[in-house]
Amino acid sequence: MKSNCVLALAMAASMSLGIARGAEVAADAATDAQKTALRKTVETCGTCHGVNGRSVSPTFPNLAAQLAPYIELQLKAFKDQSRADPDAQAYMWGMAAQLSDSMISALAGYFAAQAAAPGKAGNSVLIAQGKHLFEEGVPARQIPPCASCHGAHAEGLASFPRLAGQHAPYLLKQLLVIQSALRTAPVMHGVIKDLTKDQMLAVVAYLESI
Repeated sequence: MKSNCVLALAMAASMSLGIARGAEVAADAATDAQKTALRKTVETCGTCHGVNGRSVSPTFPNLAAQLAPYIELQLKAFKDQSRADPDAQAYMWGMAAQLSDSMISALAGYFAAQAAAPGKAGNSVLIAQGKHLFEEGVPARQIPPCASCHGAHAEGLASFPRLAGQHAPYLLKQLLVIQSALRTAPVMHGVIKDLTKDQMLAVVAYLESI
């Protein structure tokens, strides 16, 4: 009887170990599958946004070093179609519709961890004007400094995006669609509604340079 009990216990232990090992293998397989899915999705993103999120086309923004909360927020806005500016509809609605929430989080984390794109040299006079606007705003017209939300070096803060090193044409287009309310961004609309296009050109030249 005792030997039978010992044998039963041994068999139960063996079965438990086998189940545990099976669970570990399944977990490893799921992790590998998730990594493969993320890699493939990153490659798809790279078609427009460049290798590791450093875009070579001014039409498409750099994603490298962008804040993860901001990326996640925007991807979800594309997915639920609450971000409805023309470029969002043309490029991102269809792409984001295929993403699960877990993939959105994984993509946000991946791109946030990549090295930022370097700044580009430009018109020094325009860049100086843009730097002043970014840091000081336009007090006489109650326009606050961009740095108060986007960080002293445009590195981004919380849900406010990183702007440093971003393509000037992309930034200008976003400022214009927000100003005209084609892109819903109430806080930004209130801030930039009275900016002139020349002021926008100066600010984006500065941001692209850093």
